[in-house]
Amino acid sequence: MTVNAFVQLVNVSKRFEGDKKLVLDNLNLTINQGEFLTMLGPSGCGKTTTLRIIAGFERPTNGDVIIQDENVTLKDPNERCVNTVFQNYALFPHMNIYDNIAFGLRMKKVKSEEIDEKVKKMLKMVKMEEYINRMPSELSGGQKQRIAIARAVINNPKVLLLDEPLGALDLKLRKQMQFELKHLQKELGITFIFVTHDQEEALTMSDRIIVMNEGVVEQIGTPYEIYEKPSTKFVADFIGEANILEAIVKELKDDQAVLSINTGEDVLIENKNYEVNEKLFLAIRPEKLSLSNSENKLMSLKVAYKEKVYTGVTQRTIVTLESGQEIQVLESTEDNFDFDNETNVYVTWKQDNLVVMKS
Repeated sequence: MTVNAFVQLVNVSKRFEGDKKLVLDNLNLTINQGEFLTMLGPSGCGKTTTLRIIAGFERPTNGDVIIQDENVTLKDPNERCVNTVFQNYALFPHMNIYDNIAFGLRMKKVKSEEIDEKVKKMLKMVKMEEYINRMPSELSGGQKQRIAIARAVINNPKVLLLDEPLGALDLKLRKQMQFELKHLQKELGITFIFVTHDQEEALTMSDRIIVMNEGVVEQIGTPYEIYEKPSTKFVADFIGEANILEAIVKELKDDQAVLSINTGEDVLIENKNYEVNEKLFLAIRPEKLSLSNSENKLMSLKVAYKEKVYTGVTQRTIVTLESGQEIQVLESTEDNFDFDNETNVYVTWKQDNLVVMKS
């Protein structure tokens, strides 16, 4: 096991009966103790299946699940030191809040005095003390989610699995719960493994993010690394917004490389052992671009104005390359470059802001 490794998936693959395609394809993953790790990706990418394999609800077709140095691949969910919080809360509708939270401890034959102390502590932790005698039907979505988390945490799991637990909440409450969950995780020191398809949610909450696509891991990194330094075209396109260009290495000059994009124009990048005629993808975030009426040699492209969208603090300008490809530029309203249809318009950037990905 690696240092601080708490959960490991080793060569894990999964194929459901009757399917030709693997849902997970030789997945290797290490999750550290006390880490808030998020599995992010579109529907069908394998993230929920991965969570269910860790929980024990699914058995891998191949590979091993190791939790705290113990191989638990063949163990049932109740034999693992993990608890799961689901999107639909899964509260018992016929029990009040106190009994819902106390249920797991009662199954373990814990003494009533200890149960009472722990339930009240959990209610205080999730700021729900006054709802102790309410029924689930009397709670809002956010309140039910707090109770579901308290019920999972009271059993003192070593790993808490959260399967899109905020997906059913409205936008304002979801944002509030993001910060509350992150604070709670730090307070408890429990390893959280969180599944979502919401990029902003992942960036806000996570210590590390795993971006998955069609059963494989595209990239693992901190929120900063995932957003600022995407390693694949899929990650650049899936996380936030990105303008992506195709390019061919035209010329190498010591520590720099000249690329030709599909409009025939040249751009300059740092040479990282590229080869002449090698195909690359270039990605740049809309907020990293600027509009200008003057050309910046090899770090700008001539464009034609299409439209503006005013959003208050920022203004989004859509321009097109000669090839017809649209480029989006996001600028502060105060910094916005004003031009008319007769002006020569260029999008410009700093070389460090251009992310280069091999095809």
